[in-house]
Amino acid sequence: MLIGESISVQWGSLAVAVGMAIGGLLNAKKVAETMSKKITVMNAGQGLAGNLVTGLLVIAASRYGLPVSTTHVSVGAIFGVGLISKKANARVFYQILLSWILTLPIAAGISAIAYGILHRS
Repeated sequence: MLIGESISVQWGSLAVAVGMAIGGLLNAKKVAETMSKKITVMNAGQGLAGNLVTGLLVIAASRYGLPVSTTHVSVGAIFGVGLISKKANARVFYQILLSWILTLPIAAGISAIAYGILHRS
């Protein structure tokens, strides 16, 4: 019997939520430190500008139904501030960008493998 047929949607949703929460608990500090300290050094005004741009872009995307990640938008805004102030750490930005590019195909591959294994059961 398939796992999808043996558990309800509610239990499946709960399992996904728990997994995401555990991931957040384990990695949120590292993400926050990278965003706040490693991309660029900012003063309060630059931080305000980055946050305003992030907020406006996320609101606009929501208005038009565009699926955006607040973290991605925020990293872009922070890097933009760093470019203008000439204090951006391009190496950190490119590492983040590479991780984003690799995430989609890796997740697709792992999901395909998991489905293949579960589908045989």
